[in-house]
Amino acid sequence: MEGRIKITEQGEVLASKYNLPDLALYNLEKVATAVIQAGLLPNSLDTVDCWRDIMEDLANRSRQVYRGLIYEEPEFANFFHQVTPIEEISQLQISSRPARRSGKKDLDSLRAIPWVFGWTQSRFLLPAWFGVGTALTEFLAENPEHLNLTQFLYQKWSFFKMIISKVEMTLAKTDLQIAAQYVQELTNPDFRDHSQYFFSQILAEYQRTCNVVLQISQHENLLDGDPDLQRSVALRNYSIVPLGFIQISLLKRLRQYTNQCLDLRSPYSKNELLRGALLTVNGIAAGMRNTG
Repeated sequence: MEGRIKITEQGEVLASKYNLPDLALYNLEKVATAVIQAGLLPNSLDTVDCWRDIMEDLANRSRQVYRGLIYEEPEFANFFHQVTPIEEISQLQISSRPARRSGKKDLDSLRAIPWVFGWTQSRFLLPAWFGVGTALTEFLAENPEHLNLTQFLYQKWSFFKMIISKVEMTLAKTDLQIAAQYVQELTNPDFRDHSQYFFSQILAEYQRTCNVVLQISQHENLLDGDPDLQRSVALRNYSIVPLGFIQISLLKRLRQYTNQCLDLRSPYSKNELLRGALLTVNGIAAGMRNTG
């Protein structure tokens, strides 16, 4: 048996996964079982070159779409900073390293975890799925048999099924109705047109990705294949959604305070507003169970 695994656990999940002996044993057993299964039951499809070629093609298509939005749109970094709490997250002590590698407020200096964390807080979860829908839709459109092929791979190839399942999970946790509130309430007036343009692109890709993932998985609704997770996401939304609206309100007032647009007679100081915003960051992260 040659199964092996290397895991890096984020500090903020250690308590939730290992604080209680029974919980720690459960998580370790899951890891051990996965490693043993992978070693004893290798998937022969992993060695089929044509399947790997398909994945390479899909990855290239998806990467092109993703980079087209993130890196080739000069105003997208500004959009990210306005519609996510990334600046406030930078002041939250949740990791051993700062959010940025330097003092610059550009995407190149931003570390990967805060990048994902910011999008998760505002319910976009953009890095997890953007580009996947276009890549798969283009692939299916090239040949009528490609739909049957991807459905076959979903049923028989654990690697492909894992990718589609992870995308499906993040799509289920994405809430663009809440995200639209971040765009509407936190975007500067002179940046409104840019924000609407970016949001329309994100919304179109989200709908495209949902449609093609459901075609491949042959589910009627997201996460129909995992009812327990589906129920868990729905139940946690009852607390996450109100926290999202509270966070938007606090971020708006905090930024107005910073820009000296807030009535100075406000009963709350800047530090109190920041503390409230950071508490919502912790709450949403705990409810989403995805950080970065």
